[in-house]
Amino acid sequence: MGTYKEKLSMLSEMIAFARVDHSLKRSEYGFLLQVARSLGVSKDIFDGLLKEKSPKVRLKTQAERIVQFHRLILLMNIDQEQHKKEINTLYNIGLKMGLPPTAISQVLEVMHRYPNKIVPPDVLINIFKAHYN
Repeated sequence: MGTYKEKLSMLSEMIAFARVDHSLKRSEYGFLLQVARSLGVSKDIFDGLLKEKSPKVRLKTQAERIVQFHRLILLMNIDQEQHKKEINTLYNIGLKMGLPPTAISQVLEVMHRYPNKIVPPDVLINIFKAHYN
């Protein structure tokens, strides 16, 4: 799963997204730290990313981009609040990743059908598969 630079870039992107509302809630910090650890990034390095962004690295595969998009959806919903600015930002991040606009919209719509707005990975994958076939 990607290089160390890609992992730092993903975390920086997630941190920036969490701060769209100009704050970083405790629940968001905890989630981000958990993601960092799962990516093999230490707490010290992660905390450093809170102060200084890592250079942006484009994820190579579509699968990596979809996984990152899913992480961002989970992050957005971790505090049980979705603001219009967060949804618009997430949509634009998806577009910049090269994800199909209709798939992004569909995911943002169906998330409301699931408990805590957590889209199951298989549902997410099937949505993107349908748009690539």
